[in-house]
Amino acid sequence: MNAPSNSLSFDDPTEVNAWLKQLAATAVSAVHPDTLFSPDQLPSRPSGRTVVIGAGKAAAAMAAAFERTWADTYPDAEISGLVVTRYGHGADCRHIEVLEASHPMPDELGEKAAQRMLDAVTGLTANDLVIALISGGGSALMTLAAPGLTLHQKQAINKVLLRCGAPIREINTVRRHLSRIKGGRLAAAAHPAEVVTYLISDVPGDDPTLIASGPTLPDETTPLDALEILERYSIEIPDAVRRHLVSDDTAPKPNSPEFERDRAVVQARACDALRAAGAAAELAGVDVRVLGDDLEGEARELGRDHAALALKLQKEVKEPLLILSGGETSVTVLGEGRGGRNVEYLLGAITVLQGAPNIYALAIDTDGIDGSEDNAGAIFGPNDWSRVQALKLDPATYLAGNDAYSFFEALDGLIVTGPTRTNVNDFRAILVLPRSV
Repeated sequence: MNAPSNSLSFDDPTEVNAWLKQLAATAVSAVHPDTLFSPDQLPSRPSGRTVVIGAGKAAAAMAAAFERTWADTYPDAEISGLVVTRYGHGADCRHIEVLEASHPMPDELGEKAAQRMLDAVTGLTANDLVIALISGGGSALMTLAAPGLTLHQKQAINKVLLRCGAPIREINTVRRHLSRIKGGRLAAAAHPAEVVTYLISDVPGDDPTLIASGPTLPDETTPLDALEILERYSIEIPDAVRRHLVSDDTAPKPNSPEFERDRAVVQARACDALRAAGAAAELAGVDVRVLGDDLEGEARELGRDHAALALKLQKEVKEPLLILSGGETSVTVLGEGRGGRNVEYLLGAITVLQGAPNIYALAIDTDGIDGSEDNAGAIFGPNDWSRVQALKLDPATYLAGNDAYSFFEALDGLIVTGPTRTNVNDFRAILVLPRSV
Protein backbone atom coordinates (compact mmCIF):
# COMPACT_ATOMS: atom_id res chain seq x y z
CA MET A 1 0.00 0.00 0.00
CA ASN A 2 1.02 3.61 -0.46
CA ALA A 3 2.45 5.54 2.46
CA PRO A 4 0.17 8.10 4.16
CA SER A 5 0.06 11.55 2.61
CA ASN A 6 2.65 14.07 3.75
CA SER A 7 0.18 16.96 3.40
CA LEU A 8 -1.98 16.17 6.43
CA SER A 9 -4.39 18.74 7.83
CA PHE A 10 -4.42 18.28 11.59
CA ASP A 11 -7.48 20.48 12.07
CA ASP A 12 -9.76 18.05 10.21
CA PRO A 13 -10.71 15.07 12.44
CA THR A 14 -11.94 13.05 9.47
CA GLU A 15 -8.62 13.48 7.71
CA VAL A 16 -6.66 12.62 10.85
CA ASN A 17 -8.67 9.42 11.35
CA ALA A 18 -8.08 8.41 7.73
CA TRP A 19 -4.36 9.11 8.11
CA LEU A 20 -4.08 6.94 11.22
CA LYS A 21 -5.89 4.09 9.47
CA GLN A 22 -3.52 4.41 6.52
CA LEU A 23 -0.56 4.30 8.90
CA ALA A 24 -1.90 1.03 10.27
CA ALA A 25 -2.29 -0.32 6.72
CA THR A 26 1.31 0.70 5.98
CA ALA A 27 2.48 -1.20 9.06
CA VAL A 28 0.60 -4.33 8.02
CA SER A 29 1.86 -4.18 4.44
CA ALA A 30 5.46 -4.05 5.65
CA VAL A 31 5.13 -7.49 7.25
CA HIS A 32 3.01 -9.24 4.61
CA PRO A 33 4.49 -12.47 3.21
CA ASP A 34 4.40 -11.06 -0.32
CA THR A 35 7.29 -8.76 0.63
CA LEU A 36 9.40 -11.25 2.57
CA PHE A 37 10.79 -14.05 0.39
CA SER A 38 13.78 -13.53 -1.90
CA PRO A 39 16.03 -16.00 -3.74
CA ASP A 40 19.01 -15.32 -1.46
CA GLN A 41 16.96 -16.55 1.51
CA LEU A 42 16.30 -19.96 0.02
CA PRO A 43 18.29 -23.06 0.94
CA SER A 44 20.13 -24.98 -1.73
CA ARG A 45 18.05 -27.29 -3.84
CA PRO A 46 18.19 -30.79 -2.32
CA SER A 47 19.01 -33.91 -4.28
CA GLY A 48 15.88 -35.49 -2.83
CA ARG A 49 12.38 -34.19 -2.13
CA THR A 50 11.24 -30.76 -0.95
CA VAL A 51 8.26 -30.96 1.40
CA VAL A 52 6.49 -27.83 2.64
CA ILE A 53 4.46 -27.82 5.85
CA GLY A 54 3.16 -24.93 7.92
CA ALA A 55 0.59 -23.49 10.25
CA GLY A 56 -0.68 -20.08 11.29
CA LYS A 57 -2.81 -17.16 10.19
CA ALA A 58 -0.15 -16.18 7.64
CA ALA A 59 0.70 -19.75 6.58
CA ALA A 60 -1.29 -19.77 3.33
CA ALA A 61 0.09 -16.42 2.17
CA MET A 62 3.59 -17.57 3.14
CA ALA A 63 3.07 -20.75 1.13
CA ALA A 64 1.98 -18.79 -1.95
CA ALA A 65 4.94 -16.41 -1.68
CA PHE A 66 7.42 -19.22 -1.05
CA GLU A 67 6.04 -21.25 -3.94
CA ARG A 68 6.50 -18.33 -6.37
CA THR A 69 10.04 -17.60 -5.20
CA TRP A 70 11.03 -21.27 -5.28
CA ALA A 71 9.70 -21.66 -8.84
CA ASP A 72 11.57 -18.55 -10.00
CA THR A 73 14.80 -19.75 -8.40
CA TYR A 74 14.58 -23.46 -9.25
CA PRO A 75 12.23 -23.64 -12.26
CA ASP A 76 12.36 -27.42 -12.67
CA ALA A 77 12.37 -28.37 -8.96
CA GLU A 78 9.18 -29.93 -7.66
CA ILE A 79 7.69 -29.21 -4.25
CA SER A 80 4.72 -30.65 -2.38
CA GLY A 81 3.15 -30.36 1.03
CA LEU A 82 0.36 -28.73 3.00
CA VAL A 83 -0.26 -25.84 5.37
CA VAL A 84 -3.17 -25.04 7.66
CA THR A 85 -4.57 -21.59 8.34
CA ARG A 86 -7.60 -20.05 9.97
CA TYR A 87 -10.96 -20.18 8.23
CA GLY A 88 -11.09 -17.36 5.67
CA HIS A 89 -7.31 -16.80 5.64
CA GLY A 90 -6.51 -19.04 2.66
CA ALA A 91 -4.52 -18.17 -0.46
CA ASP A 92 -4.10 -19.73 -3.88
CA CYS A 93 -1.22 -22.17 -4.30
CA ARG A 94 -0.39 -24.47 -7.21
CA HIS A 95 1.53 -27.23 -5.47
CA ILE A 96 1.04 -26.72 -1.73
CA GLU A 97 -2.32 -27.78 -0.36
CA VAL A 98 -4.02 -25.18 1.84
CA LEU A 99 -6.28 -26.42 4.64
CA GLU A 100 -8.42 -24.32 6.97
CA ALA A 101 -9.31 -24.95 10.59
CA SER A 102 -10.60 -23.20 13.70
CA HIS A 103 -8.84 -20.51 15.73
CA PRO A 104 -8.50 -19.72 18.62
CA MET A 105 -10.35 -22.87 19.66
CA PRO A 106 -8.84 -25.96 17.98
CA ASP A 107 -11.11 -28.35 16.11
CA GLU A 108 -11.06 -31.72 14.40
CA LEU A 109 -9.88 -30.27 11.08
CA GLY A 110 -6.81 -28.79 12.77
CA GLU A 111 -6.19 -32.17 14.35
CA LYS A 112 -6.38 -33.91 10.97
CA ALA A 113 -4.08 -31.31 9.42
CA ALA A 114 -1.48 -31.86 12.14
CA GLN A 115 -1.59 -35.62 11.66
CA ARG A 116 -1.18 -35.21 7.91
CA MET A 117 1.88 -33.01 8.45
CA LEU A 118 3.47 -35.63 10.66
CA ASP A 119 2.73 -38.24 8.02
CA ALA A 120 4.18 -35.99 5.27
CA VAL A 121 7.58 -35.70 6.97
CA THR A 122 7.86 -39.23 8.35
CA GLY A 123 10.25 -41.49 6.46
CA LEU A 124 12.30 -38.73 4.79
CA THR A 125 16.03 -39.13 4.20
CA ALA A 126 19.11 -36.97 4.63
CA ASN A 127 18.77 -35.98 0.95
CA ASP A 128 15.37 -34.38 1.56
CA LEU A 129 14.43 -30.85 2.61
CA VAL A 130 11.53 -29.75 4.79
CA ILE A 131 10.35 -26.14 4.62
CA ALA A 132 8.29 -25.09 7.64
CA LEU A 133 6.18 -21.92 7.30
CA ILE A 134 5.14 -20.85 10.78
CA SER A 135 3.22 -17.83 12.06
CA GLY A 136 1.06 -16.83 14.98
CA GLY A 137 -2.08 -18.87 15.44
CA GLY A 138 -0.31 -22.08 14.57
CA SER A 139 -0.71 -23.53 18.07
CA ALA A 140 -4.48 -23.75 17.81
CA LEU A 141 -4.53 -24.58 14.10
CA MET A 142 -2.06 -27.45 14.31
CA THR A 143 -3.32 -29.38 17.31
CA LEU A 144 -2.55 -33.02 17.99
CA ALA A 145 -3.02 -34.32 21.50
CA ALA A 146 -0.21 -36.20 23.19
CA PRO A 147 -0.68 -39.96 23.57
CA GLY A 148 -3.34 -40.72 26.15
CA LEU A 149 -4.97 -37.28 25.86
CA THR A 150 -7.93 -36.11 23.79
CA LEU A 151 -8.82 -33.11 21.66
CA HIS A 152 -11.69 -32.38 24.04
CA GLN A 153 -9.30 -32.11 27.00
CA LYS A 154 -7.05 -29.75 25.05
CA GLN A 155 -10.05 -27.63 24.01
CA ALA A 156 -11.25 -27.29 27.60
CA ILE A 157 -7.84 -26.25 28.92
CA ASN A 158 -7.25 -23.91 25.97
CA LYS A 159 -10.57 -22.15 26.59
CA VAL A 160 -9.73 -21.38 30.21
CA LEU A 161 -6.16 -20.33 29.38
CA LEU A 162 -7.42 -17.79 26.85
CA ARG A 163 -9.76 -16.21 29.41
CA CYS A 164 -7.57 -16.17 32.51
CA GLY A 165 -5.17 -13.40 31.48
CA ALA A 166 -2.11 -15.61 31.05
CA PRO A 167 0.58 -14.24 28.70
CA ILE A 168 1.15 -16.07 25.44
CA ARG A 169 4.47 -17.61 26.55
CA GLU A 170 2.68 -19.41 29.39
CA ILE A 171 -0.22 -20.46 27.20
CA ASN A 172 2.16 -21.94 24.64
CA THR A 173 4.20 -23.71 27.32
CA VAL A 174 1.09 -25.63 28.28
CA ARG A 175 0.17 -26.27 24.65
CA ARG A 176 3.63 -27.67 23.85
CA HIS A 177 3.53 -30.22 26.63
CA LEU A 178 0.07 -31.49 25.76
CA SER A 179 1.03 -31.98 22.12
CA ARG A 180 2.44 -34.70 19.88
CA ILE A 181 3.70 -32.20 17.29
CA LYS A 182 4.82 -29.01 19.08
CA GLY A 183 8.03 -28.34 20.99
CA GLY A 184 10.28 -29.61 18.20
CA ARG A 185 8.46 -32.90 17.74
CA LEU A 186 7.63 -32.17 14.10
CA ALA A 187 11.31 -31.59 13.29
CA ALA A 188 12.24 -34.75 15.15
CA ALA A 189 9.77 -36.69 12.99
CA ALA A 190 11.41 -35.24 9.85
CA HIS A 191 14.95 -36.24 10.88
CA PRO A 192 17.36 -36.89 9.15
CA ALA A 193 15.98 -34.44 6.57
CA GLU A 194 17.14 -30.83 6.81
CA VAL A 195 14.45 -28.54 8.21
CA VAL A 196 14.43 -24.81 7.40
CA THR A 197 11.80 -22.83 9.28
CA TYR A 198 10.57 -19.41 8.15
CA LEU A 199 8.65 -17.50 10.80
CA ILE A 200 6.50 -14.42 11.16
CA SER A 201 6.70 -13.51 14.82
CA ASP A 202 3.63 -12.72 16.89
CA VAL A 203 5.33 -13.10 20.27
CA PRO A 204 6.93 -10.37 22.39
CA GLY A 205 10.68 -10.76 22.17
CA ASP A 206 10.49 -12.76 18.91
CA ASP A 207 11.85 -15.99 20.39
CA PRO A 208 11.42 -18.47 17.50
CA THR A 209 10.73 -21.36 19.87
CA LEU A 210 7.61 -19.60 21.16
CA ILE A 211 6.00 -18.84 17.80
CA ALA A 212 3.11 -21.28 17.30
CA SER A 213 4.63 -23.30 20.16
CA GLY A 214 7.72 -24.15 18.12
CA PRO A 215 6.78 -27.32 16.21
CA THR A 216 10.20 -27.46 14.50
CA LEU A 217 12.36 -25.88 17.21
CA PRO A 218 13.74 -27.26 20.48
CA ASP A 219 11.97 -26.47 23.72
CA GLU A 220 13.77 -25.64 26.97
CA THR A 221 10.66 -25.77 29.17
CA THR A 222 9.51 -28.92 30.92
CA PRO A 223 6.17 -30.67 31.49
CA LEU A 224 6.41 -29.61 35.14
CA ASP A 225 6.56 -25.97 34.00
CA ALA A 226 3.24 -26.52 32.23
CA LEU A 227 1.76 -28.16 35.32
CA GLU A 228 2.84 -25.22 37.49
CA ILE A 229 1.15 -22.76 35.12
CA LEU A 230 -2.13 -24.66 35.20
CA GLU A 231 -2.05 -24.83 39.00
CA ARG A 232 -1.14 -21.15 39.35
CA TYR A 233 -4.23 -20.11 37.39
CA SER A 234 -6.39 -22.63 39.27
CA ILE A 235 -7.28 -24.45 36.05
CA GLU A 236 -8.95 -27.81 36.52
CA ILE A 237 -6.54 -30.55 35.47
CA PRO A 238 -8.00 -33.90 34.36
CA ASP A 239 -6.26 -36.94 35.86
CA ALA A 240 -4.94 -38.03 32.45
CA VAL A 241 -3.41 -34.60 31.85
CA ARG A 242 -1.78 -34.52 35.27
CA ARG A 243 -0.32 -38.02 34.82
CA HIS A 244 1.03 -37.01 31.43
CA LEU A 245 2.71 -33.85 32.71
CA VAL A 246 4.24 -35.64 35.67
CA SER A 247 5.67 -38.51 33.62
CA ASP A 248 6.23 -37.23 30.05
CA ASP A 249 9.77 -36.50 28.91
CA THR A 250 9.49 -37.19 25.19
CA ALA A 251 10.27 -33.77 23.72
CA PRO A 252 13.61 -33.57 21.88
CA LYS A 253 16.17 -31.58 23.85
CA PRO A 254 17.88 -28.46 22.46
CA ASN A 255 21.17 -30.34 21.97
CA SER A 256 19.48 -33.28 20.26
CA PRO A 257 21.00 -34.45 16.95
CA GLU A 258 17.59 -33.99 15.33
CA PHE A 259 18.33 -30.25 15.12
CA GLU A 260 21.97 -30.31 13.96
CA ARG A 261 21.22 -29.47 10.31
CA ASP A 262 18.21 -27.24 10.93
CA ARG A 263 17.95 -23.46 10.92
CA ALA A 264 15.28 -20.84 11.50
CA VAL A 265 14.71 -17.44 9.89
CA VAL A 266 12.42 -14.87 11.52
CA GLN A 267 11.21 -12.88 8.52
CA ALA A 268 8.91 -10.30 10.09
CA ARG A 269 8.44 -8.84 13.54
CA ALA A 270 6.38 -6.19 15.26
CA CYS A 271 9.39 -3.86 15.12
CA ASP A 272 9.26 -4.01 11.32
CA ALA A 273 5.64 -2.86 11.30
CA LEU A 274 6.37 -0.06 13.77
CA ARG A 275 9.40 1.04 11.78
CA ALA A 276 7.37 1.33 8.57
CA ALA A 277 4.62 3.32 10.28
CA GLY A 278 7.14 5.56 12.01
CA ALA A 279 8.93 6.34 8.75
CA ALA A 280 5.63 7.26 7.09
CA ALA A 281 4.68 9.50 10.01
CA GLU A 282 8.00 11.32 9.88
CA LEU A 283 7.43 12.01 6.18
CA ALA A 284 4.25 13.79 7.24
CA GLY A 285 6.22 15.97 9.65
CA VAL A 286 5.20 14.07 12.78
CA ASP A 287 7.64 13.27 15.57
CA VAL A 288 7.63 9.60 16.59
CA ARG A 289 8.20 7.91 19.93
CA VAL A 290 8.22 4.09 20.06
CA LEU A 291 7.42 2.69 23.50
CA GLY A 292 8.43 -0.84 22.51
CA ASP A 293 7.48 -3.69 20.22
CA ASP A 294 7.13 -6.29 22.98
CA LEU A 295 4.70 -4.80 25.49
CA GLU A 296 2.58 -7.18 27.52
CA GLY A 297 0.18 -6.90 30.44
CA GLU A 298 -3.52 -6.43 30.97
CA ALA A 299 -4.91 -4.61 27.92
CA ARG A 300 -7.08 -2.09 29.76
CA GLU A 301 -4.29 -1.18 32.18
CA LEU A 302 -1.81 -0.61 29.36
CA GLY A 303 -4.41 1.58 27.65
CA ARG A 304 -4.81 3.67 30.78
CA ASP A 305 -1.04 4.01 31.17
CA HIS A 306 -0.58 5.12 27.56
CA ALA A 307 -3.44 7.60 27.81
CA ALA A 308 -1.90 9.13 30.93
CA LEU A 309 1.43 9.39 29.11
CA ALA A 310 -0.26 11.11 26.15
CA LEU A 311 -1.87 13.69 28.46
CA LYS A 312 1.49 14.34 30.12
CA LEU A 313 3.34 14.71 26.84
CA GLN A 314 0.69 17.02 25.41
CA LYS A 315 1.75 19.62 27.97
CA GLU A 316 5.25 19.53 26.51
CA VAL A 317 4.91 19.01 22.75
CA LYS A 318 5.05 21.87 20.28
CA GLU A 319 4.76 19.63 17.20
CA PRO A 320 2.52 16.63 16.46
CA LEU A 321 3.78 13.47 18.19
CA LEU A 322 2.93 9.88 17.35
CA ILE A 323 3.29 7.29 20.14
CA LEU A 324 3.70 3.78 18.74
CA SER A 325 3.77 0.42 20.45
CA GLY A 326 3.42 -3.27 19.69
CA GLY A 327 3.39 -6.57 21.52
CA GLU A 328 0.60 -8.75 22.85
CA THR A 329 -1.57 -7.79 25.79
CA SER A 330 -3.86 -10.07 27.78
CA VAL A 331 -7.51 -9.88 28.79
CA THR A 332 -8.91 -11.42 31.94
CA VAL A 333 -12.44 -12.26 30.87
CA LEU A 334 -14.99 -11.84 33.65
CA GLY A 335 -17.96 -10.56 31.63
CA GLU A 336 -20.01 -12.02 28.81
CA GLY A 337 -19.53 -9.18 26.32
CA ARG A 338 -17.83 -9.09 22.93
CA GLY A 339 -14.35 -7.81 22.29
CA GLY A 340 -10.64 -8.41 21.93
CA ARG A 341 -7.50 -7.09 23.52
CA ASN A 342 -7.12 -4.10 21.17
CA VAL A 343 -10.58 -2.67 21.69
CA GLU A 344 -10.21 -3.32 25.41
CA TYR A 345 -6.89 -1.45 25.37
CA LEU A 346 -8.56 1.47 23.61
CA LEU A 347 -11.55 1.49 25.95
CA GLY A 348 -9.16 1.55 28.91
CA ALA A 349 -7.47 4.57 27.34
CA ILE A 350 -10.83 6.33 26.94
CA THR A 351 -11.53 6.10 30.66
CA VAL A 352 -8.50 8.38 31.12
CA LEU A 353 -8.71 10.54 27.97
CA GLN A 354 -12.47 11.11 27.97
CA GLY A 355 -12.85 14.34 26.00
CA ALA A 356 -9.20 15.43 26.00
CA PRO A 357 -8.71 17.70 22.96
CA ASN A 358 -6.35 16.86 20.12
CA ILE A 359 -5.55 13.27 21.09
CA TYR A 360 -6.44 10.38 18.76
CA ALA A 361 -5.89 6.68 19.42
CA LEU A 362 -5.99 3.56 17.25
CA ALA A 363 -5.35 -0.08 18.12
CA ILE A 364 -5.58 -3.10 15.84
CA ASP A 365 -4.44 -6.69 15.60
CA THR A 366 -2.29 -6.95 12.48
CA ASP A 367 -3.97 -10.20 11.43
CA GLY A 368 -7.23 -8.29 10.92
CA ILE A 369 -9.12 -10.12 13.68
CA ASP A 370 -9.23 -8.74 17.22
CA GLY A 371 -10.12 -11.67 19.42
CA SER A 372 -12.87 -13.68 17.76
CA GLU A 373 -14.91 -10.84 16.27
CA ASP A 374 -14.98 -9.42 12.72
CA ASN A 375 -13.00 -6.27 13.45
CA ALA A 376 -9.27 -5.64 13.48
CA GLY A 377 -9.61 -3.06 16.24
CA ALA A 378 -11.00 0.44 16.65
CA ILE A 379 -10.21 4.16 16.56
CA PHE A 380 -11.21 7.03 18.86
CA GLY A 381 -10.80 10.79 18.58
CA PRO A 382 -11.59 13.80 20.75
CA ASN A 383 -14.82 14.56 18.89
CA ASP A 384 -16.17 11.11 19.74
CA TRP A 385 -16.56 11.93 23.43
CA SER A 386 -19.62 14.08 22.81
CA ARG A 387 -21.24 11.09 21.07
CA VAL A 388 -20.33 8.88 24.03
CA GLN A 389 -22.25 11.28 26.25
CA ALA A 390 -25.15 11.69 23.85
CA LEU A 391 -25.57 7.92 23.57
CA LYS A 392 -25.13 7.54 27.33
CA LEU A 393 -22.33 5.02 26.93
CA ASP A 394 -20.48 4.38 30.18
CA PRO A 395 -16.94 3.14 29.42
CA ALA A 396 -16.53 1.62 32.89
CA THR A 397 -19.68 -0.46 32.47
CA TYR A 398 -18.55 -1.79 29.10
CA LEU A 399 -15.12 -2.59 30.52
CA ALA A 400 -16.65 -4.48 33.43
CA GLY A 401 -18.55 -6.64 30.95
CA ASN A 402 -15.58 -7.12 28.57
CA ASP A 403 -17.85 -5.56 25.95
CA ALA A 404 -15.56 -3.12 24.17
CA TYR A 405 -16.76 -4.32 20.75
CA SER A 406 -20.31 -3.14 21.48
CA PHE A 407 -19.03 0.20 22.76
CA PHE A 408 -17.14 0.99 19.56
CA GLU A 409 -19.86 -0.48 17.39
CA ALA A 410 -22.27 2.08 18.87
CA LEU A 411 -19.76 4.84 18.04
CA ASP A 412 -19.11 3.50 14.53
CA GLY A 413 -15.48 3.34 15.56
CA LEU A 414 -14.69 -0.27 14.69
CA ILE A 415 -11.97 -0.89 12.10
CA VAL A 416 -12.87 -3.79 9.83
CA THR A 417 -10.18 -4.92 7.38
CA GLY A 418 -10.89 -8.61 6.95
CA PRO A 419 -8.06 -11.13 7.19
CA THR A 420 -4.70 -9.56 6.34
CA ARG A 421 -2.92 -12.95 6.05
CA THR A 422 -0.05 -11.84 8.22
CA ASN A 423 0.34 -11.55 11.98
CA VAL A 424 2.82 -9.62 14.13
CA ASN A 425 0.18 -8.96 16.76
CA ASP A 426 -0.86 -5.60 18.16
CA PHE A 427 -0.26 -2.25 16.49
CA ARG A 428 -1.13 0.78 18.59
CA ALA A 429 -0.85 4.45 17.68
CA ILE A 430 -1.71 7.53 19.73
CA LEU A 431 -1.45 10.89 17.96
CA VAL A 432 -0.83 13.79 20.33
CA LEU A 433 -1.34 17.27 18.90
CA PRO A 434 -0.45 20.48 20.73
CA ARG A 435 -3.51 21.87 22.43
CA SER A 436 -3.30 24.97 20.24
CA VAL A 437 -3.69 23.05 16.94
